[in-house]
Amino acid sequence: MKFKFKSNLDYQNEAVKAVVDIFEGQPLAQSNFTVTNLDSQMSMINTTKGISNKLVTDEDDILENLRRIQLNNGIKQTKKLKKDDYHFTIEMETGTGKTYVYLKTIFELNKKYGFSKFVIVVPSIAIKEGVYKTLQITEEHFKGLYENIPYDYFIYDSKKLEQVRNFAISDSIQIMVINIDAFRKSFTDPTKETKANIIHRRNDRLSGMKPIQLIGQTNPIVIIDEPQSVDTTSNSKKAIDSLNPLCTLRYSATHVDKHNMLYRLDSIDAYEKELVKQIEVASITSQDSDNDAYLELISVDNKKSPITAKIKLGIQKGNKIDYKIKTFTVGDDLWEASGYRDIYEGYQITDIYTKEGYESVYFSSKDPIELGEVRGKGLSDDEVKRAQIRKTIQEHLDKEVILNKKGIKVLSLFFIDRVSNYRYYDEDGNPQKGKYALWFEEEYKKVRSMPKYNDLLEETDIEYDAEVVHDGYFSIDKKGRFKDSRTTKKGKLRANKADESTFNKIMKNKERLLSFEEPLRFIFSHSALKEGWDNPNVFQICTLNETGSEVKKRQEIGRGLRLAVNQEGERIQGFDVNTLTVMANQSYEDFVMGLQKEIEKEEGIKFGIVEDHYFANIKIIEDDTPKNLGQKKSEKLWEHLLDEDYINNKGKIQDKLKKDLKDNNVQIPDEFSKAKDAIVSKLRKVAGNLNIKDNSKKKTVKLNKKVYLSPKFKELWNKIKYKTTYSVEFDEEKLIEECILDIRDNLHIGKAKLVYAKAKVDINEAGTSAEELNRELVIVDDPQYELPDIITYLQNKTNLTRKTIVEILIRSKSIKLFLKNPQKYMDEIADIIQRKMKYMIIDGIKYRRLGENEYYTQELFENKELTGYLEKNMMKANLHEDKYPYEYVVYDSEVEETFAKRLEKDSHVKVYAKLPNWFKIDTPLGSYNPDWAVLFDKDGEEKVYFVVETKYSTLNEDLRGKERSKIECAKQHFKAIKTEAEYMETNSYDKFVDRVYEENDEVVYNPQYGYDKVAEE
Repeated sequence: MKFKFKSNLDYQNEAVKAVVDIFEGQPLAQSNFTVTNLDSQMSMINTTKGISNKLVTDEDDILENLRRIQLNNGIKQTKKLKKDDYHFTIEMETGTGKTYVYLKTIFELNKKYGFSKFVIVVPSIAIKEGVYKTLQITEEHFKGLYENIPYDYFIYDSKKLEQVRNFAISDSIQIMVINIDAFRKSFTDPTKETKANIIHRRNDRLSGMKPIQLIGQTNPIVIIDEPQSVDTTSNSKKAIDSLNPLCTLRYSATHVDKHNMLYRLDSIDAYEKELVKQIEVASITSQDSDNDAYLELISVDNKKSPITAKIKLGIQKGNKIDYKIKTFTVGDDLWEASGYRDIYEGYQITDIYTKEGYESVYFSSKDPIELGEVRGKGLSDDEVKRAQIRKTIQEHLDKEVILNKKGIKVLSLFFIDRVSNYRYYDEDGNPQKGKYALWFEEEYKKVRSMPKYNDLLEETDIEYDAEVVHDGYFSIDKKGRFKDSRTTKKGKLRANKADESTFNKIMKNKERLLSFEEPLRFIFSHSALKEGWDNPNVFQICTLNETGSEVKKRQEIGRGLRLAVNQEGERIQGFDVNTLTVMANQSYEDFVMGLQKEIEKEEGIKFGIVEDHYFANIKIIEDDTPKNLGQKKSEKLWEHLLDEDYINNKGKIQDKLKKDLKDNNVQIPDEFSKAKDAIVSKLRKVAGNLNIKDNSKKKTVKLNKKVYLSPKFKELWNKIKYKTTYSVEFDEEKLIEECILDIRDNLHIGKAKLVYAKAKVDINEAGTSAEELNRELVIVDDPQYELPDIITYLQNKTNLTRKTIVEILIRSKSIKLFLKNPQKYMDEIADIIQRKMKYMIIDGIKYRRLGENEYYTQELFENKELTGYLEKNMMKANLHEDKYPYEYVVYDSEVEETFAKRLEKDSHVKVYAKLPNWFKIDTPLGSYNPDWAVLFDKDGEEKVYFVVETKYSTLNEDLRGKERSKIECAKQHFKAIKTEAEYMETNSYDKFVDRVYEENDEVVYNPQYGYDKVAEE
């Protein structure tokens, strides 16, 4: 099977044209120079003519061309350009064919201007092999496209310097592929020349010249593949300069330095145009599984004293476990930091080791933990990873059912943490299957036997044998054994020379991997396939390495973004076929959030940001001629958006614009009327969705000093301001009985479980998002736990005696559930006991007012800021007369809004207050904030009323037990402060007034009306 290449893809031709047009006005031209040939005795015998690129176009013309290209492509224009700044950037998302694009650019530059010398600089062996492979498989294609034009390509080899000489003297197109490491090391000091790369050493066969000098005389066009990994150091930059380039063309999806951008096809464009695969993110996470000591070493720091380490651990918060990152020093105890959870005993820090590559934290009686290591994920790490393998196999076979019929072979790729988990060697040096290989084969046999996959055997000639469908691609040591790839000092995986055999194997068999005749479908790799390799038919990527791995999400998904190829070598378009499922080792929400951060950092994309050149390339018709809106008009439009509060001064979209876009009411100046539709369309792309609350309407509410300082308001406040405290009594036997009944009726403890969730990822100018597609439980074997001290745990949580706790556990006959899921059981039991205690406490609660100086001061109204949202949850106050201490009433519901409006209109109401959230009553169930305080004129007598609740319903059964109990506590508080204030709760203003005038009658509870009917009725 051979790959078929299309030469008419618009986006690729636009990228080629952007580079070719830089030299517009340049005639066909070449220069000559002299190359000296020496015989075997090193005596001069003849000279040969060398051929070099020649640039005629001057700086002004290059700059003019550059600005025109940037305008057409919607890129911010370069203002100045010098000859030593002929570095041009082309950004293309991974998987969109950047290698093909720059190879085609070579032929176009030769065809139009006669340039013939090209050097492709790459950062690694993997990419070098990938480029060379592409040169091989495109040779027939390009010769057919360019009339069999002769050209040579080769990988630079220091042992074959005759290739460098031929590069210099040949009059045909010459393409040299070279790794930056082959010429990064040079020394100007002659005494150190032997330490330099051979390319920088003088060579007698070149008449004492250095090979690099001969290359430099050709004035080559230098193409830098992945420049963010090539020339980010001063030595690398000097090495590139030593090639004496006519210019550099820099191709990547993730540039660090963006020199004179010519063309941009970023991840957003590629995704929206369906030029790459759609991404699904699946995850396996544990649920109800807090029975082990979770630890993750995030970082260590020795820059300041004392040395610190950031560790993520599970912290007891009430009856829940909250996983947080905390900073520790030597001597700190994780047991204490965890909220005294028994499972963290022995984790007192004795040492923090910070040497690069060996960062770790040591404990008093537990094994040390290394940087990036994750320990105690609830269900064991092995169970999670095995589940990941099983679900990846299922996803793979699900796609085979559909895609085999379309002639598309499905591949899956696993990134693993260490080779020994897949292949290891016994004492006799014989290779053995590691746990991942064994798990894979066991799970593959189980999944493959499902009835829905029976038809797969009939669709291909392949026998689906578990042993032949998977293999590993790893580095090989001198003994021929697989090994982990080398790591840098910072812990990043990096290819080495031993990897070259791996790369050769995988690159040379790229087409065979796509054939149904090849049984291999599942590839396990440590790092060999991490960069410089991809395969269009990778549909699943499973990350079995640790969460703290240095492998980036974009790097991982880049191995499978390319569009799929069928058995005829043809690319298949459309998301209906092209969906990449990433089996992440974190929740899909975290994955998508991390992906957005990486895109922002690596591509420089500013989601939800409008830049001042954003509209420059919008096409308008003037005098029947299409032209660009231009940079100046784009800047003017940007200023208009700022004036309209559509964006802030950094260009960030504001909710006012989102609202006007939703209402089709965006204000655009008349001078842009011809381009209005295009402008609004671009704004929609970058704006995203409207938030529930319109932040542009957010307002800080000011005090109404006239009311706030009035005698009436002071009178009201002085009657309600006092604080109270409470004491309680309860019947212990009754508590035991109540707890037993609740446990028997309501306690359900499930085993710790794994949850599989999958979500579709969307990438647009507003940001990345995930839409959940499905969620299901994954069955696992019963895990084994070390049982904690349940009696002590519950005693600490409830303050009950050990005897009482034992009585509850034994008589409830629920202790067998403790063995099922210890932490979950303890937390649920603690919650039941605490809840019953609180409700029983209410029956015996007694409040008393604190001292004369214990109260909420009126000045708090000035010191505490109050905010609300216009048209959302605030209304103008004091419309009829001054009776409210703020200019606006901020409400929480429609009932409260109606209540406030009636208070405003009622002439009997002298002053009122929506009690601020800092006005709280202490209760055993937590603090409580009443709703309103009202000073009411009843028949000439002014009285204060507390309206504690304004609910849709005040029926007991419609209020949650906890909330109802708080209200009961509030009643006792109001009695205790003895301010002659009346307490009531109601669900309408009319009922409030009825209660005011009926308060001297005997009030009874009526299910139909609530507390508003007298006894006689």
